[in-house]
Amino acid sequence: MAKLRDIAKVCKSKNAGPYELTIDVMFESRELFDKVAATKVFCAELFARQYNCRVDEVTFTAYPPALAFKGTVPRRISSGDVGDTDVYGAQQHAPMLDVDIPI
Repeated sequence: MAKLRDIAKVCKSKNAGPYELTIDVMFESRELFDKVAATKVFCAELFARQYNCRVDEVTFTAYPPALAFKGTVPRRISSGDVGDTDVYGAQQHAPMLDVDIPI
């Protein structure tokens, strides 16, 4: 098993408007992207578990030309609202870093 933090070239998050976050995971090589894709770990269900939302609230995309996976999930607190600790959504990728990838 490998932790995502050890094999992804990029794992980042950002706002997708005030009510959603998008999480991007990118890999350095086509070979590694294909190995990870073959595990089927990356899916809407993974993002729903990691971000405590329903699967039908997740927009998931695999984008092979960019060697990337993208998940968009609802924000628990809208950007800039009382209680929001990350107005830009830039620190919300952390739950993905410890995901185990069976490669």
